Amino acid sequence: MLDLRWIRESPEALDRALERRGEPPAAAQVGVLDAERRACQTRFQECRQRRNVLSREIGKAKAAGEPADELIAEVSRLKDEERDAEEAERKAATELDTLLEGMPNPPGEDVPDGADETDNVELSRTGALPEFDFEPKDHVELGEALGLMDFERAAFLSGARFVVLRGALARLERALAQFMLDVHTEEFGYEEVSPPTLVRSPALFGTGQLPKFEQDLFRTDTGHWLIPTAEVPLTNMAGGRILAEEELPLRFTAFTPCYRSEAGSAGRDTRGMIRQHQFQKVELVSVAHPDASTEEHERMTRAAETILERLELPWRRVILCTGDMGAAARKTYDLEVWLPAQDAYREISSCSNCGDYQARRMNARFRPAGSKATRFVHTLNGSGLAVGRALIALLENGQQGDGSIVLPPAIRPYMGGCGRLE
Repeated sequence: MLDLRWIRESPEALDRALERRGEPPAAAQVGVLDAERRACQTRFQECRQRRNVLSREIGKAKAAGEPADELIAEVSRLKDEERDAEEAERKAATELDTLLEGMPNPPGEDVPDGADETDNVELSRTGALPEFDFEPKDHVELGEALGLMDFERAAFLSGARFVVLRGALARLERALAQFMLDVHTEEFGYEEVSPPTLVRSPALFGTGQLPKFEQDLFRTDTGHWLIPTAEVPLTNMAGGRILAEEELPLRFTAFTPCYRSEAGSAGRDTRGMIRQHQFQKVELVSVAHPDASTEEHERMTRAAETILERLELPWRRVILCTGDMGAAARKTYDLEVWLPAQDAYREISSCSNCGDYQARRMNARFRPAGSKATRFVHTLNGSGLAVGRALIALLENGQQGDGSIVLPPAIRPYMGGCGRLE
């Protein structure tokens, strides 16, 4: 949610931000609705004050035995005007809120302008790409050859975009999650949380998935929603609270299943585990002081990079352009891991600084030391990492000519000492 006071003071800044996002200007429309709402509030207050005055005059007239019919008629008229003004104010406020709720977060000044992912800017590359003396296979061929990745049975159970992992691959998925959680909690100070994966609408509104991205979500017939990412429950841990300044930053991590309808991805990544309706992810969330969120963003991204480093996977860091960035983010780094079979880097983590955008939606604040006033916190989130894509990357980068998979030393203790899948 955007700051209405900022829009009043800098309408041109809003339109410039929307233009960078590829959105039409809206400052004039906001101004009209805001002025209408405030005018209705003023009229309502004037009617209420005048009616109170007349009510006292009616009492005096009756006490003096004087006629009060005209005063009573005016009070009745004012009551109707008051009701109409209140209804008009409510209508304008609803339209204004709906307009503001649908607006994306203004991008940071250092975010590159662009239309889509082709305009993202590579910042660095880390790790040598693997060299093979054979044609590398993709994770589907490798997993099915091992007899441990079953898309046919998953389709029988649930339809397209699902997978059944068995044996060593099921254990590898669990091992990766445990390894990631250990690094994030023991080395980076994140508190592990086991949150609900069914949430109510206000939680999704708070992080920005609702109302704009409803089509990307799964909803139950009880009115609950399946989380698209643990960002939703973890960020809402601060929702509706006033934190003490010394409590900041809050750092949370969780390993959860995530559910996405992939409504906007028809025809994309239909093969294998790249894009599924259900997947596992370790999430990182920080609730930070506004003055420290830029530093926290770099710290979070480094925590995710550390996982890739320990798994000895080649990756690159890119900064997303305005047209490819999520609506709630003001700046996003993507970490992309190398997948030999695709001869390309693919996203395995997005780390975003959302500023106070989500905090305003969920009313998450803190009270600076020695102050009676409160300020909105800044919220950040990132994948630390997408577990399924990490598994894919290990299979494809660690494949051998005989179809076996060599696992990096960092994950072997979580696999009972196993260093090779075959």
